[in-house]
Amino acid sequence: MKFFIDSADLEIIRDTYATGLVDGVTTNPSLIAKSGRDLRKTISEIAEIAAGTPVSAEVIATDYPTMMEQAHVLSRLAPNVVIKLPMTADGLRACSALYAIDVPVNVTLVFSVAQAILAAKCGATFVSPFVGRLDDYGTEGDGMRLIEDIVTAYTNYDFATEVLVASVRSLKHIEEAAIIGADVATIPPKFFAEMNQHPLTDKGLAAFLEDWNSTNSRF
Repeated sequence: MKFFIDSADLEIIRDTYATGLVDGVTTNPSLIAKSGRDLRKTISEIAEIAAGTPVSAEVIATDYPTMMEQAHVLSRLAPNVVIKLPMTADGLRACSALYAIDVPVNVTLVFSVAQAILAAKCGATFVSPFVGRLDDYGTEGDGMRLIEDIVTAYTNYDFATEVLVASVRSLKHIEEAAIIGADVATIPPKFFAEMNQHPLTDKGLAAFLEDWNSTNSRF
């Protein structure tokens, strides 16, 4: 399973890439706005840190012509930029057009299997179902059931589009997505930092160190 970092904070992205465990970055207009920095400069710097791995950069337009204009601006910033488009009729049209010229696309704000199928048929590289937001809208567990259904549908028809689990709200979301067989989870930094932690790991390590220190041996 691939792990992307969902952030526009350059320091956090740099630190997480240093672990060797990160496979990409996702950003959105909200994350860029919170950083208080210029959009193009921020995307360029993130793409440099994440060289060789995909960086999703989102258009802010809602109409097809402007989406295409913004997509071309973003795609020229770096070769690893993936254009993030909304799940709308214009977004799907733009996805098809970009696919035709080999520009990778991440279709975002997906909340149904039908939407995911349309994105795949338009040539999306990634499709981003929002599990946390779907749970908020309906009942807990709806988001992960959607991931399972999309994975099944894509397997049925051998779609190449990768299922990118977004709006992650817990470690459980990440674990369940891996069990289901999702291709990617985009993870808020706080959850990435928690993934290697467990109280029994801490307890076991403390016991090993205590036993070793009691021997007065040297390494």
